[in-house]
Amino acid sequence: MESPGPLKELRVAIVHDWLTGMRGGEKVLAELCGLFQRAEIFTLFHRPGSVSPQIEKNPIHVSFLGRLPSVQHYYRYLLPLMPLAVKAMKIRGFDLLISSSHCVALAARTENGAPHLSYCHSPMRYVWDQFDSYFSPEKSSLLTRTAAKLWRPWLQRNDVAAGSRVGRFVANSRFVARRIRTIYGRDAAIIHPGIDTDYFKRRPRRRGNFALMVTALVPYKNVELALEAFRDLDMPLIVIGSGPARGRLEKQASSNVDFKGWQSDETVRKYYSEARLLVFPGCEDFGMVPVEAMACGLPVVALARGGALETVREPETGIFFSEPTASALANAVTRAARMSFDGEKIRKWTLRFSRLEFVRKMQQELTSFLADPSR
Repeated sequence: MESPGPLKELRVAIVHDWLTGMRGGEKVLAELCGLFQRAEIFTLFHRPGSVSPQIEKNPIHVSFLGRLPSVQHYYRYLLPLMPLAVKAMKIRGFDLLISSSHCVALAARTENGAPHLSYCHSPMRYVWDQFDSYFSPEKSSLLTRTAAKLWRPWLQRNDVAAGSRVGRFVANSRFVARRIRTIYGRDAAIIHPGIDTDYFKRRPRRRGNFALMVTALVPYKNVELALEAFRDLDMPLIVIGSGPARGRLEKQASSNVDFKGWQSDETVRKYYSEARLLVFPGCEDFGMVPVEAMACGLPVVALARGGALETVREPETGIFFSEPTASALANAVTRAARMSFDGEKIRKWTLRFSRLEFVRKMQQELTSFLADPSR
């Protein structure tokens, strides 16, 4: 849905950290591209064909890092250079800058000083709250951990400085808004990501006796916790998703865990319609997967932290486990499997997170921001 009136006439630059796969942040980016169909996208790295046609149809400009040979195989190791790369991008001649940021995109700036609204999926998790997850002894070498500790303070200072230059913050959840206040000292409006509740909807299928995870296989998703919990459960667990940790996780898994790798939205929707419950063991900034699952009538077993506290309604749409331990998760899965949930009531709850709600609130926020003389 394109923006109406004066917003439609704006020349808009959208800065997104990288385009290497279609995850939650990229789904939000696709909605922004729908709002501003003539927008130009600026990004650190782009693997053509890795994101939706709605994004790929826009002009996409990559940073100097994105032009390095075979960079898609090692771009995560270039984190110390990313703030420099995003600042070096030539963004000129635009009326509005929107950053879609979970890393360094909020550090972007236009040469003509255009107003900058940052949709913040998360402050840079690699150097703030998730540093120990990404650089633990189990997941990184001694050399990597030592280097990370050396450049972490510099990246933190750069991130705080970048946050001070943003004209207005929009957070994807109350959880993220609190972290924006803590790290950047800024208030943020809260606009939850839009979920395609027309696509993800209930189907008349008989539910099976298996649990489901749909997740990127990266450290902060807490997949290890689910693997440990299901080692003592009779229920099968199907894991859909890809990521650098897949090989290590498959070695840890028991025989009742089946890794399916990356799957299309159509296949994911099918599994949402057939599973007994969704397992969501991580502390997420928002978490689109539980809302997609609930839109299909699937109850959720979630860790009682982060964005899940805003999206899962206990006991109508799922249940929480309070501590990130395998025994707590296993007990919650056992309890949820014995409960009776109303799939239609679960779906109805999710309509407050629809794409139409996201578009309406973003239009209001952008109009307010551009009319604010103090910006």
